Amino acid sequence: MSSVLLVAEHDGESLNPATGRALSCAASLGEVDVVVFSSGADAVGTEAAGLEGCTRVRHVTRPENAHPLAATLAPQVVELAADYDYVLAPSTTFGKDLLPRVAALLCVPQVSDIMEVVDPRTFKRPIYAGDVIHTVRVPDGVKVVATVRIASFPAAGSASGPAPVETVSSSAELPSHTRWVGLAASGGDRPDLQSARRVVSGGRGVGSEDNFRVIYSLADRLDAAVGASRAAVDAGFVPNDMQVGQTGKIIAPDLYVAVGISGAIQHLTGIKDAGCIVAINKDGEAPIFEVADIGLVGDLFQILPELESALEGLDA
Repeated sequence: MSSVLLVAEHDGESLNPATGRALSCAASLGEVDVVVFSSGADAVGTEAAGLEGCTRVRHVTRPENAHPLAATLAPQVVELAADYDYVLAPSTTFGKDLLPRVAALLCVPQVSDIMEVVDPRTFKRPIYAGDVIHTVRVPDGVKVVATVRIASFPAAGSASGPAPVETVSSSAELPSHTRWVGLAASGGDRPDLQSARRVVSGGRGVGSEDNFRVIYSLADRLDAAVGASRAAVDAGFVPNDMQVGQTGKIIAPDLYVAVGISGAIQHLTGIKDAGCIVAINKDGEAPIFEVADIGLVGDLFQILPELESALEGLDA
């Protein structure tokens, strides 16, 4: 049976849910070893071992792994990759940063955004904002290095019993030209945008950076992440790491609330796999209503406070 090395994404305390979705893809290709890079013993390996489809967890500990730097992790992944037919990672900011370096060091092509496994060497991936599904085949004898489009796969469930966890030493030579400086996160204590179960996004219709407080308020009430359309980002309402869509983040939450977003094709590409789409817009002809499961036509500054009041009543 083929062997798969899946690189876990985590924050040092828990797995990013994207790893569980990537595991569902990896398990269809063969036996999966999940590799966790960290600076010491932690609960992440134990969490990964409890996921269905995980055959073994390999825990690589080095002081340099205290922070997830792609330049530092790539040589260590390559060191392990010799024993595997596939090297996968979720198609998040983390995976998109790491896997191209791994592929370059291995001198192999990389497959980006796997959305479907056709056969062990053939995969489907979206191009042109998802309007075209491209089928690619990796030549025989070439190691498959690929990122997994997490919106296309379900999260792995809990295993009946934990997989074994082993500590692995790494002697890979690490580059000295990259060092950790710090992390600046704009989301605060809200859930991560790419893995959140609920997301509230604002568009140009919100009007200004100050007005975005109504989006944050509803998101806090729903324990949701906050996103934005490209128009809102271009207008300077929010930073670009909140952008959802073809040139932003591709997400698949259970609930997506689009507020003041018209629904350009580039935005719809990023949300088409959401479980339920709720659209709030004063323009009843906005394209977003064509894909919405629930549509509310009206003034967002009137609807959102009423919605929050209704949610408060449910809490009571």
